[in-house]
Amino acid sequence: QVSVLYFARSAELAGLRCETLSVPQEITSLQLWEEIVKVHPRLAVIRDQVIFAVRQEYVLLGDQLLVLQPGDEVAIIPPISGG
Repeated sequence: QVSVLYFARSAELAGLRCETLSVPQEITSLQLWEEIVKVHPRLAVIRDQVIFAVRQEYVLLGDQLLVLQPGDEVAIIPPISGG
């Protein structure tokens, strides 16, 4: 089980700021994103803009294999606009 933290637009789309999800211990970052989108399909609209962080380290969505430990934090951070 991992803790998923939602920020800004991802929190609006998911309807919550954090939750615990059960996912495989070994999973690619893209598969992890897909597991989260299964629970919150509305998140699919930000897929190409989202920044993903696992244990406070940025991760690109792709084939990178993650080895998750129980209680790890996964953050979904949409782009932050400003000027």
